[in-house]
Amino acid sequence: MNKAVYTALVTIGLAQFVKIPIKKVKTGQWDWGTFVETGGMPSSHSAGVSSLATYVALKRGVPTIDFALSTVFGLIVMYDAQGIRRQAGEITLKVNELDEQVERLKGKDDDHFHDRKEKNLKEMLGHQPEEVIGGALFGMATGALGYFLTK
Repeated sequence: MNKAVYTALVTIGLAQFVKIPIKKVKTGQWDWGTFVETGGMPSSHSAGVSSLATYVALKRGVPTIDFALSTVFGLIVMYDAQGIRRQAGEITLKVNELDEQVERLKGKDDDHFHDRKEKNLKEMLGHQPEEVIGGALFGMATGALGYFLTK
């Protein structure tokens, strides 16, 4: 397999795994489901694309078209992760609260029926800027490590 792709994929998996102990520190509970969730620290999107760009920079050099492509691709992914996807997550917060707000506007008491709904929309879609930066730094470290280990 292409070593650069392998490095990026392993980095994405590692970034997802690192989210589990970070969430444990924040909440006091182990949540293994965090491994397959989007959002959180570090951004696995940022980690994957920055590890790829770092690997390419070390393997091919910064002045190459390969590095330019991987860097522009990475910047677009990181912008999307913290911008558009985060905004979509904030919209879902409002949509999930909408049923309850309609009941209140009708003058009905809140019996917390909507708190027990089977499925709300997923609210944690994107990343905060610090999660993107954390993922990028993590990716640069693993990209360099992957390069030197496979050299």
